Amino acid sequence: MLLRRQTSLTVVMDNVNKSHNLAALVRSCDAAGIHEIHAVSRRKHIFTRHNAAAGSSKWVNINLYHDIESVYSRLRDDGMQVLAAASTEKSVDFREIDYTLPTALILGAEWDGISEDAVRSADQCIGVPMFGMVESLNVSVAGAVIIFEAQRQRLLKGMYDHPALTETQMNRLLFEHTYPRLSENLQEKGIDYPPLDDDGYILSPEI
Repeated sequence: MLLRRQTSLTVVMDNVNKSHNLAALVRSCDAAGIHEIHAVSRRKHIFTRHNAAAGSSKWVNINLYHDIESVYSRLRDDGMQVLAAASTEKSVDFREIDYTLPTALILGAEWDGISEDAVRSADQCIGVPMFGMVESLNVSVAGAVIIFEAQRQRLLKGMYDHPALTETQMNRLLFEHTYPRLSENLQEKGIDYPPLDDDGYILSPEI
């Protein structure tokens, strides 16, 4: 799993607050190999890592924010193309995008959609073509459709065949996923993680 993590593909959930949608989006991100995502909420009293991940954050890193500007600043620093999933006159079919470039997908709230600030600051608006009576898809469904198009393109380019994480990052994450409680205790004490052998056993006998 760690060997296939995609560090140059991410998702931003702009004020998506329903737990079932959050959980479904995080699962889709994990399944596509996305390593890190971002969540923005203006409803600070319910904004916690627990409800943002709904139990799925064990495998995907989630960064929490209270304004979209902070997220965009981070994305620009990371050299991401920013795509807003929004229905506008300038929106293009989501399949026309090159997702093998460093990409951030912005998904909006269940009722209000993406905020005007997020749309205005995006590089491009994208949409899923609709030919029925409904005007939009559920945010988690729309997100999954776009995320797996990104996965398809990256698979064709062989981007899952070469690790994007550094060896140091992989070793740290491997220890945290293998020994979650111990890693928390070591973090609290400021102790470095001990090395693991090829079978995942701790080499240091004093731990």
